Amino acid sequence: MTASLLLVDGHYLLHRAWYGFASRIMSRDKTIDRTGVFGFSALLRKAQVQHADGFEIFVVFDSEDGSQARAGQDSDYKAQRPAPEPGLIESLTLVKNALDHTGIRWIEQDGCEADDVIATLATCARAEGRTVDIMTTDKDYIQLLADPSVRLLNTGFAMERRYTAEEAILPRYGVLAEQWPDFRALMGDPADNIPGIRGIGAKTAARLLADGRRLENIPAGELRPVWTTQWPQALCWREMIKLDTKTALPDDLLTAVPTAPLPTAAHVLEALDLW
Repeated sequence: MTASLLLVDGHYLLHRAWYGFASRIMSRDKTIDRTGVFGFSALLRKAQVQHADGFEIFVVFDSEDGSQARAGQDSDYKAQRPAPEPGLIESLTLVKNALDHTGIRWIEQDGCEADDVIATLATCARAEGRTVDIMTTDKDYIQLLADPSVRLLNTGFAMERRYTAEEAILPRYGVLAEQWPDFRALMGDPADNIPGIRGIGAKTAARLLADGRRLENIPAGELRPVWTTQWPQALCWREMIKLDTKTALPDDLLTAVPTAPLPTAAHVLEALDLW
């Protein structure tokens, strides 16, 4: 039997773990903050229990130089993001050790953003007939929902709102999933410091992309002169927003075998002597 696949955006989950607990999780001597690795392990186990029993779970991390290729197209790409809080990135090594201990496979591919690696792995899994869930809050993944067997999972929401699938996109945003890069190129993406075209918000972008149009198909008569001067930049932004589904990756990353039940976060820290 081929297991369904849960792909986890690793940096998203670590960030949520670090900031998502009401109090810090400290070592027993109260000197070392273990919130990152504890929270990551706890949230991942909870996701498996509630949503991914019998799934293969695979975690993907951004590489340190992952955004360089897109930044080469636009130097403002992600330039607004602050440096991580001390201790957050230091937790990453412990998280990877915890994944190794629990038998969860993971990758941090040199020169690659997690988005592109996840898009490639999702595409490969779908080619094998596997259903795919992606645990993230990154809206760039909406473009992958053009495949009805791919869903986004956000366990931070109430249970009935946790999944986003293809059928939700048009009613919510006024565009199809496959139009997402065009939509965001027009209206902008603050998370990645892509400003969009001045004067175009979500409603105007959806109107311009009505009936499945792409940037190339929008009649010139519907564009204000000031917009046309930014059109070459919008085309560049669209290419930056598009996910690469053919990223070069090592062979046989995915096993199609269900991940064994995960231990509690406390057991993980005990096993790794992190208390």
